[in-house]
Amino acid sequence: MWIIWALLAAISAALVIVLTKAGLKNVDSSLAFAIQAVLILLITWSVVLYQGSAGTLKTLERETWIFLVVAGICTSLSTLFSYKALSLGPASYVVTIERTSLVIAIVLSVLFLKEKITWQLVVGGAVMIAGAVLIAVSGNSK
Repeated sequence: MWIIWALLAAISAALVIVLTKAGLKNVDSSLAFAIQAVLILLITWSVVLYQGSAGTLKTLERETWIFLVVAGICTSLSTLFSYKALSLGPASYVVTIERTSLVIAIVLSVLFLKEKITWQLVVGGAVMIAGAVLIAVSGNSK
């Protein structure tokens, strides 16, 4: 079932890139993210309240709070950086470089989460990096 959710996330992320790029024509990238962040806040808290899981907030451990707060800061910075890049460059190039985060996430998962490294992960990561480099050096003029 996780594959379906992952595919939905990928489709949604692709739509975010294209729609954000289209919406950044006459607006500061930070303001654009601030507008979207309000919607993110409203939608996610609506889902939490609908699911009835808000009550578990008080049971979260200190370590969990630290991880989630730092991840939230990283999410905000990542999105701010992404929107700035999108405001300056073509979406297809920006997203290609940005998605090298997949390879970084693989390395960090192996190092810190002790996930098993396989030859498929190594080859897949190498192909992703090669693809990003190929696109980045393909001579885009913008």
